[in-house]
Amino acid sequence: MSTSRVATRVRRIKPSPSTSAADRANELRRQGKSIVNLVVGEPDFDTPAHIRRAAALAMDNGATRYTLMAGTVELRQAIVAKLQRDSGLDYALNEIIATAGAKSAIYSAFAITLEPGDEVIIPAPYWVSYPDMTLACDGKPVIVACPEESGFKLTASQLEAAITPRTRWLLINSPSNPTGAAYTLVEYRALADVLIRHPHVMVMTDDIYEHIRFDGRRTVHFLEAAPELRDCTLVINSLSKTYAMTGWRIGYVAGPRDLVQALDTLLSQSAGNCCSISQAAAVAALSGDQGFVEESVAIYKQRRDATLARINAIPGLSCRVPDGAFYLYVGCAGLIGKRTSDGRVLERDSDVVMYLLDSVGVAVVAGTAYGLSPYFRLSIATSIEILEEGCKRIARAVAELH
Repeated sequence: MSTSRVATRVRRIKPSPSTSAADRANELRRQGKSIVNLVVGEPDFDTPAHIRRAAALAMDNGATRYTLMAGTVELRQAIVAKLQRDSGLDYALNEIIATAGAKSAIYSAFAITLEPGDEVIIPAPYWVSYPDMTLACDGKPVIVACPEESGFKLTASQLEAAITPRTRWLLINSPSNPTGAAYTLVEYRALADVLIRHPHVMVMTDDIYEHIRFDGRRTVHFLEAAPELRDCTLVINSLSKTYAMTGWRIGYVAGPRDLVQALDTLLSQSAGNCCSISQAAAVAALSGDQGFVEESVAIYKQRRDATLARINAIPGLSCRVPDGAFYLYVGCAGLIGKRTSDGRVLERDSDVVMYLLDSVGVAVVAGTAYGLSPYFRLSIATSIEILEEGCKRIARAVAELH
């Protein structure tokens, strides 16, 4: 098909790098190659039984029809209670809307607010979809590199320097994909002091990893540090990571009434309401036994600690300890400039990633996909046995460089 048949807003974006990497790994596996896939950011646990039972009961009781566009009253009540319980945030039912995952929420929020040329400040490293969703909605991604020396976090001076009259959004993800970095109350307050001087800038918080923390601390929300910015902040979250519900496609937005109403209007003419069965399951997840969350985080921490030790023991690789999420963002500057056994020079992190895949069958994602190099991301959301095997293979591949 000629690209002229495809709209410009689609031609300016690219497929998700993490999805493409996963597809390549799966294709090699289908070809019979031994592949250790450390790409996918998806819990390897089953959705907890009480959540599955709630979905089955909803089906048996006939809850298989359209719901209110914003979501069932029961779900929105559960979201209101969760926000108050976890972060002390108060929202009314008409300030909540359920969406088909956090990705849909972020894209739709850009769609209702961005005019051509409006800017979105995106701290790097970032989740791979943020810039392309901005472009797809005719906006301009403003990437601000946040180096490892600053904990992979945006500083107040960087934010001040990035804001222009066209800035529409600051997008914050904490704990972060891919680095696991989490902002503190003090760090948020410093950012808020800048934003108060620029009232035209709104804040979008992607809180999808809030409960996956390894340092024993509760994840502080931006609005806890800056309650006066409530009217220009959209809170976005999902049940995918916390409750191992990736396939259920259920997320939500909390925010000012005018923005939530605009989301309701857009989604009513595009995606429609979320799956009714997923909504019933989400009520059980948010309102029921939270034991699974604590148990799964303990397992992720064991995996993080073991994998971190193995990676940091490999010459040429280094990794900062992540506060949360389930990724390691591995620095590979020590491998740049080295040669493979067939004479190829590793000039960038994407070369390192392809070398690991081709030589020892380990699939990871290059830091270029996340806006900060030279790094690669590996997911610890898989068994300790697979992680150990992956680390052994990476160590073998690195040892063969010269």
